[in-house]
Amino acid sequence: MTEKTEVKIPDIGDFAEVEVIEVLVSEGDSISAEDGLLTLESDKATMEIPSPVTGQVVSVAVKVGDKVAEGHVVITVEAESTAPSEAPIEPEEVIVSEPPAPELEVDSEQKTEETDKKPLHSPPPSLPEKVQPTSDLPHASPAIRRFARELGADLTQVPGSGTKGRITKEDVQKWIKGKLTETTTESQGHGIPAIPEIDFSRFGEIETLPLTRIKKLSGPHLQRAWLNIPHVTQHEEADITELEAFRQSLKEEAAKEGIKVTLLAFVLKIMVGALKKFPEFNASLSPDGTSLILKKYFNIGIAVDTPQGLVVPVLKEVDRKTIFELAKEMGEISERAREAKLSPTELQGGCMSISSLGGIGGVGFTPIVNAPEVAILGISRSKMQPVWNGSEFEPRLILPLSLSYDHRAIDGADGARFCAYLARAFADMRRLAL
Repeated sequence: MTEKTEVKIPDIGDFAEVEVIEVLVSEGDSISAEDGLLTLESDKATMEIPSPVTGQVVSVAVKVGDKVAEGHVVITVEAESTAPSEAPIEPEEVIVSEPPAPELEVDSEQKTEETDKKPLHSPPPSLPEKVQPTSDLPHASPAIRRFARELGADLTQVPGSGTKGRITKEDVQKWIKGKLTETTTESQGHGIPAIPEIDFSRFGEIETLPLTRIKKLSGPHLQRAWLNIPHVTQHEEADITELEAFRQSLKEEAAKEGIKVTLLAFVLKIMVGALKKFPEFNASLSPDGTSLILKKYFNIGIAVDTPQGLVVPVLKEVDRKTIFELAKEMGEISERAREAKLSPTELQGGCMSISSLGGIGGVGFTPIVNAPEVAILGISRSKMQPVWNGSEFEPRLILPLSLSYDHRAIDGADGARFCAYLARAFADMRRLAL
């Protein structure tokens, strides 16, 4: 036998009006005794009102935002038991503000004999239409809310696996474990606040251009490298007066073979010599960061400026190729890069990269290491400078070098030695034969 029972707000202490912040049931729901009906929040506490009976919800008399007090009708239930409850059930309560009052949780299963018995029947108010839970607040008991606060868990991001999507203790623990895993596998800069969004049209006319596909792909890679790698950049100047004279002397011979010999071909050969001399630059850190993986091959990446953005094709086995072979291969691979015809294999397997801005200008810059590589060499525009030779100033062609490296794998002293070796090799390529 069933009968309709009005469930009211029990004794909630000295609160005259408390706001409803969460409605946990709707018309037609089946509920059991102790199931949560709604959550209240005052300036001192958050409280969950449990059901004292088992049955089916006939109507809901409150909605989010309502102000309620002791005796206010919450729902009407078609209860399975005809016996009235001896006393209303105390709500669970957690103190969340107004220190130094301690946090308090009251067991919702306990009956308080001291509480005045409240009549179960009173003139029903006019009932609103069916109310659905509309609050965006997470569905969790005060005990779970306190547990989440102690662990620093954001309940708005925790998916609930309990009845009607309610968050359980296991859900909070699983979410925390997931965040700890992210910390070890993702960038340590994960928690950096995002740049605030600004409506620039307020200040004048604007135009929005979508990023190219290459920039969309390379942007996250560069950001990840910048956040994960402790960059150091050292600058050096190399005297390439004799080297440039030698390059110019090769023009006629190269033209007969349809080849244009650029300074970059010489840079590649000098780079290989430096990597052989300093193998820690021809390496990558292991994923756990505890060892250095030395590479016995010499593949060099070349940054190429294309209409779609920057790409870095890789020239393989540079140590086995001549200046003319490298010059020819660079011309071909750069052309394919500008036409977006590079294959995936041509973008993989690099040991170290070169970024040359010499054709544009500049006196130095800070190139970003192309992870998982540990170093990158930047080249700026060469220019004639007066250099003191011991008795007088003479004009010399000086090439600015900018070496960026991962400080976890390479010390500053080694970076300085690497730069010094490059400068000596540029000044006299005969050193590569030593």
